[in-house]
Amino acid sequence: MTTSRRLADRKVGKFEKNITKRGAVPETTTKKGKDYPVGPVLLGFFVFVVIGSSLFQIIRTATSGGMA
Repeated sequence: MTTSRRLADRKVGKFEKNITKRGAVPETTTKKGKDYPVGPVLLGFFVFVVIGSSLFQIIRTATSGGMA
């Protein structure tokens, strides 16, 4: 089954229109400043869980004589 000529022309037209817009990004869409994608509370919780679990593992390994 082949693509209809009308659909193919529409796709080519859309592609040709995109070629002229390439690289023309408006200023409003670019990120400015130091805006982090996650909040400080979530970041703090993640650090707490990672460091806490690693300390728990170290203590568990030390108390079992190195054979966990």
